[in-house]
Amino acid sequence: MVNLTPNPSYSLSLKIEIPNRAGNLASVLGAIANVGGSLGQISLIERDLKISRREITVDASSTEQAEQIIAAVKELPDVKVLKVSDRTFDLHRRGKISIESRIPLTSQSDLAMAYTPGVGRICKAIAQDPAQVFSLTIKGNTVAVVTDGSAVLGLGNLGPEAALPVMEGKAMLFKEFAGIDAFPICLATQDTEEIIQTVKRIAPVFGGVNLEDIGAPRCFEIERRLREELDIPVFHDDQHGTAIVSLAALLNALKVVEKSIDTVRIVINGAGAAGIAIANLLKKAGALDIWLCDSRGILSKQRGDLTPEKQAWAVEAAGTLADALKRADVFLGVSAPGVLTPEMVRSMGRDPIVFAMANPIPEIQPELVRDDVAVMATGRSDYPNQINNVLAFPGLFRGALDCRARAITDNMYLEAAKAIASLIAPANLDRESIIPSVFDPRVVTAVAAAVQQAARQDGVASD
Repeated sequence: MVNLTPNPSYSLSLKIEIPNRAGNLASVLGAIANVGGSLGQISLIERDLKISRREITVDASSTEQAEQIIAAVKELPDVKVLKVSDRTFDLHRRGKISIESRIPLTSQSDLAMAYTPGVGRICKAIAQDPAQVFSLTIKGNTVAVVTDGSAVLGLGNLGPEAALPVMEGKAMLFKEFAGIDAFPICLATQDTEEIIQTVKRIAPVFGGVNLEDIGAPRCFEIERRLREELDIPVFHDDQHGTAIVSLAALLNALKVVEKSIDTVRIVINGAGAAGIAIANLLKKAGALDIWLCDSRGILSKQRGDLTPEKQAWAVEAAGTLADALKRADVFLGVSAPGVLTPEMVRSMGRDPIVFAMANPIPEIQPELVRDDVAVMATGRSDYPNQINNVLAFPGLFRGALDCRARAITDNMYLEAAKAIASLIAPANLDRESIIPSVFDPRVVTAVAAAVQQAARQDGVASD
């Protein structure tokens, strides 16, 4: 396994004091480089004739490497380490989001309109015409980000408190990218029926529900029931957000290798929520030959251990992931680190496409197969072609809220994927450019417009 690239997830701030002599700072920087740290900003805090104090930002690849960096600096003679800060932890202190008033309260008349007695008129107007709740309250621009903490990132069942930083981050992305007010809802239950009933009871406040980090197979039932029993969009991002962006990237990757989606054989490793959702959307996009694998190998009709969701994708073939990949055209991984080997990749067909999307460590390090693949993508920001759900969910909810969609349909997913893919112009399309950046300002607008049009075609828009 190749060492991961240093990245801001493990970013340190070192405040040091050194004698003000030529070469001392260079020795510190050299010590950091010798243990693999990636230098960032270097700031001068204070300097006199005797000493200088500086703050150095360093990226590491892991907690262990961060500790090695600190130790290397501390071992240097005449260097005092005044303070060490973990910048990621610092960023999270007191949380990442807040609630602010949208209007100023500067006078008694402002208060009388915004609160009692004036607000009573608004309450009665909504009681007489409930649809006005979308225009007269936050409901029309608010999404609940709901989790039970049972499948947090790739970390497992950590519970609702430990899930909160992720849900805060999701709410922050909704606001930053799409102007949507989202709020984290972390539930202290992992009972399917309790989750369904709780979300139904809080639904009057929200214009949409984003389910997040809920383990399979319960997530399938929770989403299905909520979609049936609520009249606002319900979206499980781990399933459909991943599927949308994966399809968008694959559409462009297939253009690079000049293959058609209806002729390639696609192997998906990981048959949980994301893997099955990807398979469903690829099928809707025209894929005809899809094999899914889980930790026990190919989802085969010969196996007796498959859940109903997995049984729907069972094939006649049997064997391991290595067996499935022989002469395959596409590998899509939503599984675990290191499960894909260079030998497996080399057994694939001509111009193989590999999407190794496990986070933070992909199914295979790109460096190991750089010369063996036609197109490579991961879920990481430090490699080309990042498959990131933030390309999908802000624009999808922006479009759904703007047209007051009662539900989200498969056609809306499909059109969202096509919209994302269309943002890479033919002249710019190559093996390292198949998907737009998450910071591309066109993404949300394009996805929202495509989603609204699909919603109207499917008859679920209310505007």
